[in-house]
Amino acid sequence: MHSEVVASRNADQKDSRESRSGGTPQLDAVSLAIIEQLQEDGRRPYAAIGKAVGLSEAAVRQRVQKLLDQGVMQIVAVTDPLTVGFRRQAMVGINVEGDVESVADALAAMSECEYVVMTAGSFDLMVEIVCEDDDHLLDVISKGIRALPGVRSTESFVYLRLKKQTYMWGTR
Repeated sequence: MHSEVVASRNADQKDSRESRSGGTPQLDAVSLAIIEQLQEDGRRPYAAIGKAVGLSEAAVRQRVQKLLDQGVMQIVAVTDPLTVGFRRQAMVGINVEGDVESVADALAAMSECEYVVMTAGSFDLMVEIVCEDDDHLLDVISKGIRALPGVRSTESFVYLRLKKQTYMWGTR
């Protein structure tokens, strides 16, 4: 298990962000440098970050808290699901009839859905699911996702092996 910073774009957090033109907070070069430091090591001490970006430990602590409060980032422990009892992962493409947003909200409320995104293309929604086993996955898809009002069809992509998962995309 290791800590990473996960940049978050959840709809819930978007509402609390400061408005620029696209509804996201304006980040200066120092805040971006702090984010990059934490993407490299989410447990890096504030004093070390301060030394790297030219701020005091207290100033870094304050900036990090502001970034967390604005929903710009999260500091979380990222695990390999297989090592903590989740043997089955899948990406599910979903086509919706009617209000896509309400279906996305219902999916986001499901604990097994780790990633919910509205898309353009073959599917209206893409959802990443993490389950204990195949029976659990079948239950989530059949009794959870397909039972939601508005869900027209699903297509499941079961993960056989995860080759890369990283949150080190840096900043712009």
